Amino acid sequence: MLKQLIGITLLILLFGISVKAQQQDTVVVARDGTGKYRTVQEAVEGVRAFMDYTVIIYVKNGIYKEKLVIPSWVKNVEIVGESSEGTVITYDDHANINKMGTFRTYTVKIEGSNITLRNLTIENNAAQLGQAVALHTEGDKLRFINCRFLGNQDTIYTGAEGTRLLFTHCYIEGTTDFIFGPSTALFEDCTIHSKRNSYITAASTPKEMEFGYIFKNCKLTAGPGVDKVYLGRPWRPYAATAFIHCEMGKHICPAGWENWKNTENEKTSRYAEFANTGEGVNVSGRVKWSSQLSKKEVLRYSIENIFKNCTDWCPAK
Repeated sequence: MLKQLIGITLLILLFGISVKAQQQDTVVVARDGTGKYRTVQEAVEGVRAFMDYTVIIYVKNGIYKEKLVIPSWVKNVEIVGESSEGTVITYDDHANINKMGTFRTYTVKIEGSNITLRNLTIENNAAQLGQAVALHTEGDKLRFINCRFLGNQDTIYTGAEGTRLLFTHCYIEGTTDFIFGPSTALFEDCTIHSKRNSYITAASTPKEMEFGYIFKNCKLTAGPGVDKVYLGRPWRPYAATAFIHCEMGKHICPAGWENWKNTENEKTSRYAEFANTGEGVNVSGRVKWSSQLSKKEVLRYSIENIFKNCTDWCPAK
């Protein structure tokens, strides 16, 4: 009897493993028609709602001109490009087209949670006639790995309070406020490229959130002739942004931070740096209302602490 029970148990376990293996679905997108779908949006719409297993959407190299929306009922999806430079999702809306406004200009909008994008480019290549978002996020537990985000003003909008995002080994470029919003987002080993004298970040972190934008081990670069860039300015009074162990080019101005022409923001903004290097590091020249973290204070900026409730999400890279 015991042997029979053991045998049945093993069969159940093996069946469960087999089912789980089968559920790691992969679908292919290709512009040339060699995949199941020709657009990324079609592939996303083919995903079953509220899945409890992972679907991989593999996107072959090509230019995909589409406004991609990943709706809130889609989760546990990985969109994986064939290569970060060869797989390009692009569109060209900007805020002054038919009074569109900033928040409808996105190329990719992610409303779902537990979504990963890997090895692809998201671009808004609109003319520089207004705000033009490449990536707009609303979902929680989002990962962006080895991706490129190309645009000008407002390239990345992290649009929902209390959501958690991880960017690792990414390239992000823009002109003004090109990383902005209220989410908690960690940028690790990324290149942040300024195309104009302006501002990198415009956080709108809620007062009750300890962390807003954190840049770790990132490289800050600039285009030719760019020589006066601020690390950030507060879109909302309690903006929180930190640069830790980053390499800053000489384009970063000595003051480092700007108050959005409102001295009241100096009382509430939470701007911090720690152990940065490069010609853009000028501790003595920084505005007095920013801070240089101590060795003890910087320990709070661990991935487990940044992404609270890590018991349900501690993102692998």
